[in-house]
Amino acid sequence: MQRLTVALCFCAAACSQGGEAGRSVTGEMVQCAIDKAVNFAPVCTLERARHKATEVLVVRHPDGGFRRLSVLPDGKGLASADGADLAAQQLSGDLLEVRVGPDRYRFPIVARAPDATR
Repeated sequence: MQRLTVALCFCAAACSQGGEAGRSVTGEMVQCAIDKAVNFAPVCTLERARHKATEVLVVRHPDGGFRRLSVLPDGKGLASADGADLAAQQLSGDLLEVRVGPDRYRFPIVARAPDATR
């Protein structure tokens, strides 16, 4: 049985460069349920940045709050990039649902075969 690696799917073509080197705003809305909200809505915006070799996602809430998440080195999900709350995650169909404190986010994913050259 071939083992699949889960990778976050972010369309690079939709990115526009921000004013700061290494930071881009995708223009993509992310589904989120903020502060214990029951229903998800596509109202959070996504920024991507690089810190050394780590890709960092900044999810901005409509109220001005935000969460920073690090893409795991093996491509299998996200972790909290700062703060005291740890990220918990689970796959739900073709979405990765991430919970940090009372906030929840849904990110599109793709499954891919691992690189045979590794």
